[in-house]
Amino acid sequence: MASTLTLEILNRLIGFDTTSAKSNLELLAYVRQYLADCGVESHLVFNDEQSKANLYATIGPVDKPGIMLSGHTDTVPVAGQNWSKNPYQLSEDNGRYYGRGTTDMKAFLAVVLAAVPALCQRELHTPIHLAFSYDEEIGCIGVRRLIETMQGHPVKPAICIIGEPTLMQVVTSHKGKLAARVSVRGKECHSGMAPHGVNAVNYAARLVCWLENLAGEKARQGPFEEGGEIPYSTVHTGTISGGTALNIVPKLCSFDFEIRNVAADDPQQMLSEFSAYAAELSREMQQTYSDTGIDIAVLTEYPGLKTTDDLAAIEFVKSLTHGETGSINFGTEGGLFSRELNVATLVCGPGSMEQGHKPDEYIHVDQIERCERFMLNLIAKVSG
Repeated sequence: MASTLTLEILNRLIGFDTTSAKSNLELLAYVRQYLADCGVESHLVFNDEQSKANLYATIGPVDKPGIMLSGHTDTVPVAGQNWSKNPYQLSEDNGRYYGRGTTDMKAFLAVVLAAVPALCQRELHTPIHLAFSYDEEIGCIGVRRLIETMQGHPVKPAICIIGEPTLMQVVTSHKGKLAARVSVRGKECHSGMAPHGVNAVNYAARLVCWLENLAGEKARQGPFEEGGEIPYSTVHTGTISGGTALNIVPKLCSFDFEIRNVAADDPQQMLSEFSAYAAELSREMQQTYSDTGIDIAVLTEYPGLKTTDDLAAIEFVKSLTHGETGSINFGTEGGLFSRELNVATLVCGPGSMEQGHKPDEYIHVDQIERCERFMLNLIAKVSG
């Protein structure tokens, strides 16, 4: 059975609607009060609008490198999803705990917080740091503010464990991501006079086909990364919009695409080649009408993670789970911690992303229990 305290905290965390479009300050107020009641001081790092924040706290000695437990507080929306249960109230059915964020990733936060009283009762020789971020779901945005603050700390963590859902396997690497929006500006006219216009949809289609060809090239030629389910970089067009009526040559068309790259691939190089092709098409368009063109704006970008060489960190985290290493097909904040703070970073948390982002999101009680054992082992390691 999962501990009563873990489930009580998880119920509270699920009750806060922390969809990325909304504030997470009410949730953080609850967490800060909980930590304060345990005698733990915490600090907030806000966004520009003071509407969201990261939380950072240290339990144990502040003058030694410690173990950082990291997770995001925001969730994806429930709008448009067909839930059979209240997404903001924890409910249990046949060993499954339902609610938005149960898997991604409030169960991890709940287990960590439930372990705080035990951590505070021990004399720790290695500190435990808590790092809870905002806006991870929309491009790992919030944690960058926290990292900027941590760069000024005299002592940085020795190991960072990101508690994203991995079925408690230890993940040493994942892909990076670059997402961009392409806006094509054509020249509208009556479709009976189509040659006198510049068809924005047609030019957008040529750009999408170029990206599809790039995706095929990566699948055939790599570079390849061993261990991943999809061991090469992927390129994907997700949304497209353009045109107003069939009998009007469309003036505008836009689409969003993403690159999820393995460590050996450079997404900026791919973007540069795509931009060169877009510039070539822009010159072609402008031969018909000068006030046309193609604009490319990067929406989000975060690096991949590769901690395969830090055997000591890997073995330490594996000793907490008594499991093996695994792989994931999604990104985390880990690459930013690794690159910007030079901290050995791994991903290990309860649940599976197979249940994340879906209606009736749930986590199985077995995963919560495994994460609780992980925390008990960690407490023993840092205090024994």
